[in-house]
Amino acid sequence: MGILNPSHILVVDDDLGHLKTLKTIITSWGYKVSVVEDGVQALASVKAGPYDLIVMDVRMAEMNGIEALQHIKKYNPAIPILIMTAYSSVDSAVEALRAGAYDYLIKPLDFDELRLSLERALEHTRLKAENKNLKDKLGADFDLRNIIGKSPKMKAMVDMLAMIAPSEATVLINGESGTGKELVAKSIHYNSLRKQHPLVAVNCAALTDTLLESELFGHEKGSFTGADKRREGRFMQAHEGTLFLDEIGETSPAMQAKLLRAIQEREIQRVGGEETLKVDVRILAATNRDLASQVAQGRFREDLYYRLNVVSLEVPPLRARGDDIPLLAQHFIAKFAEKNRKQIKGLSPLAMDMLIKYDWPGNVRELENTMERAVILLTGEHITEKDLPSTITEPYCTQNNVNQQPPPAAINRPLEEIAKEAILGTLQATGGNKSETARRLGISRKTLHNKLKEYGAE
Repeated sequence: MGILNPSHILVVDDDLGHLKTLKTIITSWGYKVSVVEDGVQALASVKAGPYDLIVMDVRMAEMNGIEALQHIKKYNPAIPILIMTAYSSVDSAVEALRAGAYDYLIKPLDFDELRLSLERALEHTRLKAENKNLKDKLGADFDLRNIIGKSPKMKAMVDMLAMIAPSEATVLINGESGTGKELVAKSIHYNSLRKQHPLVAVNCAALTDTLLESELFGHEKGSFTGADKRREGRFMQAHEGTLFLDEIGETSPAMQAKLLRAIQEREIQRVGGEETLKVDVRILAATNRDLASQVAQGRFREDLYYRLNVVSLEVPPLRARGDDIPLLAQHFIAKFAEKNRKQIKGLSPLAMDMLIKYDWPGNVRELENTMERAVILLTGEHITEKDLPSTITEPYCTQNNVNQQPPPAAINRPLEEIAKEAILGTLQATGGNKSETARRLGISRKTLHNKLKEYGAE
């Protein structure tokens, strides 16, 4: 049974008997095969039509395999080439690998090995193409023209992004939780000269000092309990790309000192290691803290602050970009309607007015969560005020004297049930922000933690 859309393979050999045998065997594996007898014909064939892979002999009278390889690679560097060579000419195989061959095979050929090499080379090429397509898609997704926002503050931020993205400058991204600092970091990376290399993110607030050091710099085998093998850290993973240090303001003074050295000297050491490793990364950092005041209070190193704050970028809170709320709301509705296979036309005028006048302490993340919840629970075609959480509707109705539908009667319901509903509803409305949830409910964060644990929601 043949392969669906079979790969097209070009076989090049001046031994006509061997050429015929290879064509018969490779064709029997389901591939489309073309054959030529020398390097000159091989180069002409590659220029005349696309091939997925070339299998080529080294020793040929009319332009040998090495010369043909070099010419083909100049014309099409992406095409994988397998070189065939006699056992006595292994030096030619090494030369071919240096010239860009994917692999070499010793004659007489082991046909099982040939088949495996073909499959490996084609799979490698396919993965490279998929990786490039993914990077191109990510680049398109984070095109600055796709950033949602027409408010003056957002336009100013996008103008700043366009200037700093192509540079090598270290950027400190400031903004409240939920404003989209990570999306800004991705936009910088995918509009930079490093976009073909990795963007690696680390949440500095999520790890203890010991774990963060290992995460960032890597560790040697046996450097601590559980370190059963050497591990590369995020700095090395981001080599030639971008390292995004989220919540940088949560790091300890000891970790700040190690980060300063890594950023300043462009070199690191694995935990438990002595080898100094050179790294080439662009640093982007983000914080929801006022680092300048943290420096003044002695809680953040001044020298690290100035290393990070080469360019400062402020991501505005949602309450400061009211013009963008309708655009963002419609964007999220379309996103979640497609995800949940629903036909939703939009928001009612009153519901939209409520969104615009709400202060959004959880910022864009809270708006996204609110729209997702509304889409999931909606049975009609328009989201109305009835589909919004009470944290949004009640303040609006109080301020605007709008009559609300009475809430479900609390009579004859256990107090604990009402409390649970209030806690989980407020947590949902704040986009999972526990500090803000505790503040709105008038309880301590510890009490909130205990209640969530009790409800199995922690």
